[in-house]
Amino acid sequence: MNEVPAKPDYRQVHWDAELEHHLRQLVRLAVLEDLDRYHDWTTLALVPAETEGRAVVASRQQGILAGLAAIPVMLDEMNTRLSWEPDARDGDSLLAGQSLGKLAGSARDLLVVERPLLNLVGRLSGIATLTRQFVDSVADSEARIYDTRKTTPGWRRLEKYAVRCGGGYNHRSGLFDGILVKDNHLAIQDGEGKGSPARAVDKVRQFLLQNQSEIPMPEDLLVEVEVDTLEQLEDLLLANPDIVLLDNMTVEMLQQAVECRDRLSPATQLEASGGVTLEEVATIAGSGVDRISAGALTQSAIALDIGLDWTS
Repeated sequence: MNEVPAKPDYRQVHWDAELEHHLRQLVRLAVLEDLDRYHDWTTLALVPAETEGRAVVASRQQGILAGLAAIPVMLDEMNTRLSWEPDARDGDSLLAGQSLGKLAGSARDLLVVERPLLNLVGRLSGIATLTRQFVDSVADSEARIYDTRKTTPGWRRLEKYAVRCGGGYNHRSGLFDGILVKDNHLAIQDGEGKGSPARAVDKVRQFLLQNQSEIPMPEDLLVEVEVDTLEQLEDLLLANPDIVLLDNMTVEMLQQAVECRDRLSPATQLEASGGVTLEEVATIAGSGVDRISAGALTQSAIALDIGLDWTS
């Protein structure tokens, strides 16, 4: 996976205890969905309790792997009698037919764990694969690809982890780890949608200065502001925000925004966002923006075809 960028940025998601905690909650829900408070009646009827089995988890398609680190946690949370031997690592490029790892142990447990395991690894690998396509598309530029908060409810940290596996970067994980002033904040500020982005930055920084010792908050919260016109941008840059989100601007407007930033606030990063597609992302990157955020990474990804094959 890419190194965390040197410029000021939001916290990047890695596999850690916090991510594992979120995964365990999802696994409990997956078990409830499949078994409710009962059993897998088909397996109980056909497979003796003492039967042992072996299986290979394999990719049916080329792609980028994400979620393999979840398998040992899933096996533990589901209280299985299974061993796991990985043959790959998250972030690896996969070939069709490639083994990701081997499971062995209770045949009943294998049958119960199969679908939740494949759902998770397939979903996350699909996100990593699509992210890599976006990243490769802007490889000739300085722009970095970022995710958004447009994620599957409950899956956000896992999906952002998958974006990292694909070579992308993480935007803020939630409302708690960054300041992002959007158009609706400005509308509420003045009541009629005429709020000044620069004035909002001043108010945010004053709030942080006055309350940082009184209210528990992360250190060094970044201040990002959304604008959709060049007039707003020019006013805003005088306040030197950390990042400006350029919402739904044309490539020509983005180029003008870069020129304006270079003149008024060179340290401010510019982020293009709004309806970014794989077909257009290279052109957007050519405008000179620093960051491109795309909800498509998590909203439009198709699960990679991952299968479980029984072996003798």
